[in-house]
Amino acid sequence: MTSKRDSGSDTRELCVLGVETSCDDTACAVVDGAGTVVTSVVSSQLEAHREFGGVVPEIASREHLANWPAVSQEALEQAGISWRDVDVVAATRGPGLIESLLVGLSLAKSLAYGLDKPFLAVHHLEGHLYSPFLKAPGEVAETVPERFVGLVVSGGHTALYVVSGDKSSTLAETRDDAVGVVFDKVGKRLGLV
Repeated sequence: MTSKRDSGSDTRELCVLGVETSCDDTACAVVDGAGTVVTSVVSSQLEAHREFGGVVPEIASREHLANWPAVSQEALEQAGISWRDVDVVAATRGPGLIESLLVGLSLAKSLAYGLDKPFLAVHHLEGHLYSPFLKAPGEVAETVPERFVGLVVSGGHTALYVVSGDKSSTLAETRDDAVGVVFDKVGKRLGLV
């Protein structure tokens, strides 16, 4: 699915609609069965949280609800598809900000139910582990190695994982703050945030 779908074709490639609301950015992507990111649209909430020096969960969840219609519509339009072309709906299930996750999960589950399509809940950190194998929109994803070691350094998590087949296990992780949290705290102290 690298271009608009031919509605008269009997052989359509798998079309996955991905919903991401684990923190403060609202995102929607369309990915085909080969792992090609067809389109990815992200709406930042940076301005909504700036005066607080960090993400406010209640504001983030409200912003997700406000931003979702435009983000999803733009993702579908860029992919040249409609809601009826979606074969699977996926969403981040956690970890993350519970209020934000509930918005994305509720939206995605409702969409899957309304479209009579399967729903997939994606573990946030596994998404990070596999994301390096994705390419820019329009390019086919790399083949995921059978076994690899992955480092996740994000806002709330810093951990080293070993991935073998479809299973991942933690090798090491920080005990208190993640690197992303440390950057936020230092930035705030220096007046950068």
